[in-house]
Amino acid sequence: MTVEPTQQQNMRRVAMTSLAGTSIEWYDFFLYGTAAAVIFPKAFFPQDLPPMVLLIISFSTFAVGFIARPLGGVVFGHFGDQVGRKRTLVIALMMMGVATTLIGLLPTYQSIGIAAPLLLVALRFVQGLAVGGQWGGAMLLVTESAPTNKRGWYGAYAQAGAAVGVILANLAFLAVSTSMSDEAFLEWGWRLPFIASIVLIGISLYVQLRMEDTEAFKALKAVQAESGEQATVQKSPVLEAIRRYPRRIMLAAGAFLSVQVTFYILIAFVIAYGLNSPSVELTRDEMLTSVLFAAAAMIPVLFYFSGMSDRVGRKQIYRWGAIFTGVWGFALFPLIDTGSPLLITLAVTVGMIFLGMQYGPQAAYFTELFSTEVRYSGASLGYQIGAILGGALAPTIAVLLWNELGIFYVSFYILVAAILTLWSLSQLEETGGRSL
Repeated sequence: MTVEPTQQQNMRRVAMTSLAGTSIEWYDFFLYGTAAAVIFPKAFFPQDLPPMVLLIISFSTFAVGFIARPLGGVVFGHFGDQVGRKRTLVIALMMMGVATTLIGLLPTYQSIGIAAPLLLVALRFVQGLAVGGQWGGAMLLVTESAPTNKRGWYGAYAQAGAAVGVILANLAFLAVSTSMSDEAFLEWGWRLPFIASIVLIGISLYVQLRMEDTEAFKALKAVQAESGEQATVQKSPVLEAIRRYPRRIMLAAGAFLSVQVTFYILIAFVIAYGLNSPSVELTRDEMLTSVLFAAAAMIPVLFYFSGMSDRVGRKQIYRWGAIFTGVWGFALFPLIDTGSPLLITLAVTVGMIFLGMQYGPQAAYFTELFSTEVRYSGASLGYQIGAILGGALAPTIAVLLWNELGIFYVSFYILVAAILTLWSLSQLEETGGRSL
């Protein structure tokens, strides 16, 4: 299937729009993860608790966003399958921007007591709702518009937003951290990256509102209009997706476990480990820089392996990524324990590269697993259930394993997630080259 020059231009515009939307959405979501490791234990909780307990509590609030994500996937999936991918994506983007900005304006525990962490949790819940709806819309905007033989490649634009979001979040914290004293940073400087979200949201909305909905969705609506029937799927696409594809939704969730567990260990727990482990003794800026470089390395990997999945299939690439991730978990912490900034960056970077082998083809894979009329709902449910099972408590579980059993068991945790992903993939069919 060839693509004409004008089609190529339109496709590139759709792809860049998807990338812009997901980058900003994930920037907002990941700001919280970084702050949960560095800031929130000191700002939003009583300081008479042991540091490790404060870290566990802080990461527990991080998990609230994941609890809300399946609900966001249900709500936005329903409307995304009814009224279109673009409209729901814009609404999700607005919700995220408002919640993130308000986090930057929250009073601390020292100012308003227990109300501070309660408000923080409420806003984190709204963030979770927003990101629960965002991924499905952004992913489908690009994959449903892409030619069949390049669906994997173009799907990487939606997926790359996660890595770009990590980069933006870490750059924002680094810029603020290096420009002021520790006292100023802990008192008010950390707020600036959150408040800056409102500017980024405005830019993204400008781009998104100029986009049309996908051809697959418009074609579906044309067929439904011609039939003159109000189909069941139109009334409740979420329930229809669950009725048709219950096993597929859960297997998709299982396939996502390795990515979620390992990703949040790499971008959140590793920072906390580096700052609190006596064997590492790196500064906050050094740990943030390591994660930043690792996320940057992930981007070309996403595109390379996503493009390869168009030629050799989604499952094969995904499977090898899970295998390498499970094995690399046992090299990760010995390298971090060296205390060498170079080796720590290498450890996190290689982990991100193996994750890219899984996360890159995922957009096309999940798109192809579900039919058009319930695709937003089905793909979002699989993705978000996997997120809550894998990512919600990953940093908290990692802290508990490290504190109670030793860091080796965090590596074993990564391996278990990889094995579950491999089993789930073995139960799913190959979808590469499938028409939508």
